[in-house]
Amino acid sequence: MSNQVTLNSTVFLSKLITQYAYIHEKTVGKTAGEYVRQIGLRTGEWIEGLYNDQHTGPWTVDEYAAIIVDLKNSIGGHFYISEVHPDHVVVKSTACPFGEAVQDAPHLCNMTSSVFGGMASRQFGYAKVSLRKRIALGDPGCEVAVYFQPEGADEIGDVYENLRRTPDNGDPFKWEEETISLLHEELRQSDELIMKLLNELEDLRNQVKGDQGHR
Repeated sequence: MSNQVTLNSTVFLSKLITQYAYIHEKTVGKTAGEYVRQIGLRTGEWIEGLYNDQHTGPWTVDEYAAIIVDLKNSIGGHFYISEVHPDHVVVKSTACPFGEAVQDAPHLCNMTSSVFGGMASRQFGYAKVSLRKRIALGDPGCEVAVYFQPEGADEIGDVYENLRRTPDNGDPFKWEEETISLLHEELRQSDELIMKLLNELEDLRNQVKGDQGHR
């Protein structure tokens, strides 16, 4: 067989996650991206704790860039540092940890944004993540810029600031019932707002059609 894929735990898990994410998005719509974002924030805090054990004191910008590349490559990506500046870093990749299967669920890129952004925000106080290029959308590689200051970050991106930390010795993956309910309520309100706007647009469209019919 040509282009045969060797089955291993990483390939299997990547396919399983992307297909679950695909079905989840079809079920709950665009709000699936917010669920992924919240999971990414928790995951990033957990990963940050692992690297904090290897560092004393706050991270430098160079250390941050090296860490986000290391964590992505540790889970099967092919990432490398492209640029490091005092106010932002740029990393690129030639392969996604989810493989080509990420094209089935491009909203999984919210995981990269929230992990990178959450870690930068907790270390530097502010982060804006711009997903400039994405394998998930058909680009040959990914390009991600992370800014540490609001000034100068003119490009569109996801902003992370004032993030709540899990208490010392806590487990960021222990989702309190209150947190889950709060997230559910926020997503419900978002869905209701979207439906209200859609209904208003439909009423406006019918009104325009009615006016045209009376001419």
